[in-house]
Amino acid sequence: MTGPDPMMGLDRRSRLLLGFCAAAVAFAAIDTYVVVLALPEMMAAVDIPVDELQRAAPIVSGFLLGYVAMLPLIGRIADLRGQVPVLAASLAVFAVGSLLTAISYDLTTMVIGRFLQGAGGGGLVPATMALVAALYPVERRGLPLGIVSGVQEIGSVLGPLFGALVLSFGTWRTIFAINLAVGVLLVVAVRILWRQPIPHPGVAEAAKRRTDLLGWVAAVVLLAAGFLVFLQPAELKRDLTWGQLFIPYVDGGSRWVTPVGVIAVGAAVILALRCVFARHPLVDVRGWFRSAQEADLVGATLLAVALGGIVLAFASADPEVAVFNPKGGWFLLGAGLAAAAFVVHLVRADAPIIPRAAMAAVPAWGSLLVSFLVGWALIAALVDIPLFARTTTHRDSQLGAALVLLRFLAALPVGAVVGGYLVRRLPAGVITAVGMLLAAGGFFWMAQWDATSLDGFASNVPLIVGGLGFGLALAPVNAAILSTTTHDTHGLASALVVVARMVGMLVGISVLTTWGLHQLHREHERNPDLGLVDLAIVQEQSVFTGAAVAAVLAAALALVLFRRAPTRGLDTAEVLRTGG
Repeated sequence: MTGPDPMMGLDRRSRLLLGFCAAAVAFAAIDTYVVVLALPEMMAAVDIPVDELQRAAPIVSGFLLGYVAMLPLIGRIADLRGQVPVLAASLAVFAVGSLLTAISYDLTTMVIGRFLQGAGGGGLVPATMALVAALYPVERRGLPLGIVSGVQEIGSVLGPLFGALVLSFGTWRTIFAINLAVGVLLVVAVRILWRQPIPHPGVAEAAKRRTDLLGWVAAVVLLAAGFLVFLQPAELKRDLTWGQLFIPYVDGGSRWVTPVGVIAVGAAVILALRCVFARHPLVDVRGWFRSAQEADLVGATLLAVALGGIVLAFASADPEVAVFNPKGGWFLLGAGLAAAAFVVHLVRADAPIIPRAAMAAVPAWGSLLVSFLVGWALIAALVDIPLFARTTTHRDSQLGAALVLLRFLAALPVGAVVGGYLVRRLPAGVITAVGMLLAAGGFFWMAQWDATSLDGFASNVPLIVGGLGFGLALAPVNAAILSTTTHDTHGLASALVVVARMVGMLVGISVLTTWGLHQLHREHERNPDLGLVDLAIVQEQSVFTGAAVAAVLAAALALVLFRRAPTRGLDTAEVLRTGG
């Protein structure tokens, strides 16, 4: 006899709503990894040379920073304002970020667009989980939560393939144009299907709003003028009449002091004022701000500042001089002060974003530390495996580079399932250590690759072993924190594990890239006759070695910190559905 179908009891509209939300989570996961293959072309579009890869690190880390900064905050706002409004708002932010990235003309606008994409994508995961909790009773949430986590992993596998497919017929801008279209369609679908299953005061008030005509006009003008400012169509610029719109008012002025730029800025100011002061605004900025305050906006801001300081310290270093950039010490000092203020805030606030004593147990905070190191090592595989492939055997094939990474990514979810089932039979520390040692072995093997290594079948071994190792470690890390935190903080604990892993990726991409380029320049000084391909291989080998060291450290810490985690008493389904 089989148990009751968890999907029974919901009407078709609610099932479709949940399906579209899961699709949104999958698409956000795809966007996390799609930039891996598009990065070289994006660098060229903003005039960043290939040998200055560290300058492009914010394109990747900007998305991660937006994701990390919003993940804990959005979960709480969803409780206060309602899951579907938060989902729709997150999708809207994701779409705006996609639009800004697609039409960006310099590194600054590109990074801002990526940050907004990350912020919107980060909001989808906790809001979707909260929606599942609202639609299903406790005993029937396993399958839908498993589906949401599953599509998130599938998204990470499909991301590079999606990027390669689009790049085969379009440019990197096409990727983000597709993101924009999908984001808009999902917003419309979610809003149409939503029937507000749980009343929320903020939502009820929003439903009564009338159309803000002036706000809509300002938004349309801003969109049209903004397109012209960013894209500056050559046909219009050459026209004797329309071309005057693109002539700056002052000699050497930027595109924003042209007539069309002033129109865009004016429309943006009017729209902002309407959203803040109008009785029935197009976007309820005051309502969202109140919800953010209730969810501990101060704590979330301090955390974002601390992360931003770390990114600035590592992302723009000159590898010929040092691992940190010249002002890295000041950035790290600012990050440390923000982190200290965040800790003080957690102690003193009446309702902090992280409840006091929630992470007091050693396996609980140990899980965050191990997850941080897992992310540090994982980002090397996601970024540098395809870069190595493009440098050596797949110089003219985005698809070929994607398929190399796919061998790693396809093994990862398999390892995650195996690790989840082993949790009830073996200690979490042992499973995590074995997984991370496998990952370290794969990286050490990759560090020996040369220009022809990917031509042989043996290159599949470290890719598959590394992917299985990382997957094997995911579930026991989650199990350790779940087994040592209270039931009413399990959602927060799972979110924090993801945040720690993403922070590790954020710091890891900056540090490992800077270290690899530093080694490249040192090798060039010792052997000036080496070609660009040989120097690039030296860089990637250094990155793989650094990632292997981080994986070994994660294995050692897991053995020590997870010793008293009673994970074998946890239900396997609960571990697996929180492992995404």
